[in-house]
Amino acid sequence: MPAVRILLVEDNAVFREALELLFSLRDDVEVVASVGDGTAAVPACLEHRPDVVLMDYRLPGLDGVQATRAVRAACPQAAVVCLTASAGGREMEALRQAGAAACLRKDQELEEIVATIKHAAATHVWT
Repeated sequence: MPAVRILLVEDNAVFREALELLFSLRDDVEVVASVGDGTAAVPACLEHRPDVVLMDYRLPGLDGVQATRAVRAACPQAAVVCLTASAGGREMEALRQAGAAACLRKDQELEEIVATIKHAAATHVWT
């Protein structure tokens, strides 16, 4: 099975680079692009055609909810999985309503994050 193609949308450069490094050590996922703010998510998605967009909640430009909504409208082939340090229940529900397939915390185990990404890619229905 080919690797799941991921677009990272994360404003924290250290965390973004750490994710890129961790994902690069695996053969089941591939980071095809990464951007540091919500406004760059749609152009990157259109250019790189990822299977999954891994989206932070707190972003400059468009926040995670706005960026998720924009990505789902512009790139319906891509599932969105949100990864956040600080979103509460209301924010998580807003992300789901915007079209996120799943919402995870940044402190979850890498295996759980990858499993959720792979599940989102496998079960995503184009809209």
